Amino acid sequence: MKIERAALLLALGLMIGWGLGATDEPTKIGFVDAEQVILTVKEGKSAREELERKGREAEAKLGPLIEEYKAKGQELEARRMALSEDALKEKVLDLQALENRIKGMQAEAQGKLEIDQARLFGPVQEKFLEVVREVGQDHGFSAIMLSNSPSLIYRREALDVTDLVIKTFDGKS
Repeated sequence: MKIERAALLLALGLMIGWGLGATDEPTKIGFVDAEQVILTVKEGKSAREELERKGREAEAKLGPLIEEYKAKGQELEARRMALSEDALKEKVLDLQALENRIKGMQAEAQGKLEIDQARLFGPVQEKFLEVVREVGQDHGFSAIMLSNSPSLIYRREALDVTDLVIKTFDGKS
């Protein structure tokens, strides 16, 4: 079993080595920070600003209800001893209904924001991939990898092409 695995790894290593050695060009690898690119380019900034605006609008709609909930909660605590058992139950149920309404509106707003995020950032992410391919081809890279990949342990800063991708991206706008 171990011999088969070793033979497979040896064959794979030889194939990779042969494939890299088959070209006259040296292997050139670059790294790009996708998040930095998307949040730095003009289209990404405008998408982020619109998403933040929509978030503020959602918060503005929820604000009065949250304030009402707080006020009713404080009123309930202040008057708890003076209320009859039936009145107390009714106030608690009203407060719970308002809390459920707030939670429902928050969930709806979150869902809308997620849809808006996909709609706003989807085209930016697609263009990012196109630009990275273009930079790779135009500058002779064998590979360009994400610099924030969890499997990446070390990279030289000189291999970072993030600024080049941002410049190329914004040049296409």
